[in-house]
Amino acid sequence: MSATDPAHGTSGGSPGPGRPAPGRAAVRSPVSARIRIDHYSAVHLAAATARRIALDSALPGALPDRAAVLASELASNIAKHAQDGSLFVQPLPLRAGVEILASDRGPGIPDLGAALTDGWTTTNTLGSGLGAVRRIASEFTLRTRPGLGTLICARVTAPGAPPDPGPDLAALCLPLESEDSCGDGWSVADTAPGERTVVVVDGLGHGAPAAEAAEAALRAFHRAPGLPLPALMSALHRALRHTRGAAVGLLRLRPDGDADHCAVGNVRTQVAGFDGVRSRLSGQPGVVGWNMPVPRVQRVAVPAGATLVVHSDGIDARWTHDPSPFLLRLPPPLLVASLAHDFRRSRDDATVVATGAVAPQPSGPPRADARESTRTDEGTPKRDA
Repeated sequence: MSATDPAHGTSGGSPGPGRPAPGRAAVRSPVSARIRIDHYSAVHLAAATARRIALDSALPGALPDRAAVLASELASNIAKHAQDGSLFVQPLPLRAGVEILASDRGPGIPDLGAALTDGWTTTNTLGSGLGAVRRIASEFTLRTRPGLGTLICARVTAPGAPPDPGPDLAALCLPLESEDSCGDGWSVADTAPGERTVVVVDGLGHGAPAAEAAEAALRAFHRAPGLPLPALMSALHRALRHTRGAAVGLLRLRPDGDADHCAVGNVRTQVAGFDGVRSRLSGQPGVVGWNMPVPRVQRVAVPAGATLVVHSDGIDARWTHDPSPFLLRLPPPLLVASLAHDFRRSRDDATVVATGAVAPQPSGPPRADARESTRTDEGTPKRDA
């Protein structure tokens, strides 16, 4: 599927069935650029790619150059210190900006404090190492495992841009490396107050015909993303009748904090918590657009702090067999980078979406003796005095 600009679906008045809530974005997925960092010459490609995507995202002033510096620094760090590294660069899905994800299987960062000191660097690059990356980026997240590797997310957004609405969400959509078009796609729409619907589409095969099927499914999704999930799946089925068809997964985040899942074909949904993968949901047998069964909805319990992961079969489902505590505790941007880097199937398009659940709203007024709860670095609850 080819990269597209974000499409904002809004409607006046109260949202009816299948209509987005007023003023809320219904966003189509960008295709992610992957730069394999296997030689220092890839540093220039990474910088040029980040600058181009920033310009395409209409970031003003010097922000495209800032994105290029971030990509150059992160790629240089991998080329100098790590092995088997990749940069993923893409527009932010829910607002104007650029996201740069770095993943490697290098030695990790044993002294993170020193590495994040501005000016600390062992490479002759455009900035001053990870300290400069943290300073230049609008948002910066890093996790490292000494002896195993490092994951970094650096984002550039326009000054004063508000944070993403709703729960944290991240995704990567990657074409087969030998193809110009991507047969996978994904999208998200806030369909009612406290409700968000995610779709992942995998057009059969790959290349242009698969991309046409994915595009048709996403167009149908955006016509009425708030329909009940069986009706929404049936609408996609009708839209794909003259295509080669697709596997489709729908996930609806509910206001009560749980989720509803409806899928046909090889699109999987998992609930990853700190203590392991609790739910592994696959699609019903069939092909949307050809021989779709009667769609079935499954209610998914989502524990506090868990992350929902939806992916096409371009991501090897064996990542759920024995995931490390490090992987399970990653925030969504780093989780999708890790899965795409370590578990991507090389002979298929691949899409992975990770999102937190909607925070349940309290059912009544707060108790008079209620106190705010915080957490220490060790993760143990600490009550404010």
